Amino acid sequence: MIIEVPATSANLGPGFDTLGIALNMHNKVVIKKSNFFSLSIKGEGSNRKRFKNNNLFVKIFYEIYEEITGKRDNFRFEFYNKIPISRGLGSSSAVITSAVAAGFGYGKGEINKQEILNKSLEYENHPDNIAPAIYGGFTVSVVDDGKVYTQKKDIPSTLQAIVVIPERAMSTSKSRTALSKEYAIEDIVYNLSRSSFLCSAIFSEKWELLKIASKDRLHQDKRMSNMKKLFAVQKSALDAGALMSTLSGSGSTFFNLVFTKDAKNIANFLQVKFPYFKVKIVDFDNIGLKVNF
Repeated sequence: MIIEVPATSANLGPGFDTLGIALNMHNKVVIKKSNFFSLSIKGEGSNRKRFKNNNLFVKIFYEIYEEITGKRDNFRFEFYNKIPISRGLGSSSAVITSAVAAGFGYGKGEINKQEILNKSLEYENHPDNIAPAIYGGFTVSVVDDGKVYTQKKDIPSTLQAIVVIPERAMSTSKSRTALSKEYAIEDIVYNLSRSSFLCSAIFSEKWELLKIASKDRLHQDKRMSNMKKLFAVQKSALDAGALMSTLSGSGSTFFNLVFTKDAKNIANFLQVKFPYFKVKIVDFDNIGLKVNF
């Protein structure tokens, strides 16, 4: 079985734990039945011993596979990782969704994306990353009675992403501790209105409205304060012509949505201004999780 899953950028400004988008940057897993268990990692995470000794993919896979089949067969797992780790690009969601898909695939001989999405929620308790990882495109999701409901919009080829990836990681769990425990009603309404407006703008392809729609008062500034240079990244991207510029997930990557015709100029500008950060132009992924038996 070969599984590919895209990187994702979540929150997208005001859409805290709700909105996400899939990027054409993938992790691939090759799984083969074997006489004995073995595991190899190439690319991102290959130098981290804990990923080999306590691998989350393997843990989730066997939980689901054993639950379905009642057996614990041996497999060889080969990981080819391109999604940066702890940079706000959905690396953990990629692991979770692909592991769930593999467990169902080997256990049942078939996969169902909605079933994978609902099961993935048990391992990541908000759908902003897992929904676009599975379905691709731009997704807006809600959870009701333990089930994820998602609306999806394909992103046209006239748009690309520019991701600005700092040299330093940000821990999602530590990043969440920086968030307030209480919020003013004015700030909540501010985010609700912009999150709704952002969805409307994307589904109707009113791209010029995204700069207004993507503003946030609940989480970005507090998270960015741990790496103050990110404020300059956001301002520079918007000044250079980005349609929107938001912290990707909990950071440290910054996600910028741009017209394809402007992408090279904006990326070059950002790379010159922030020479110690990686600046990459990335297409969007409208397919999401792919599984080949």
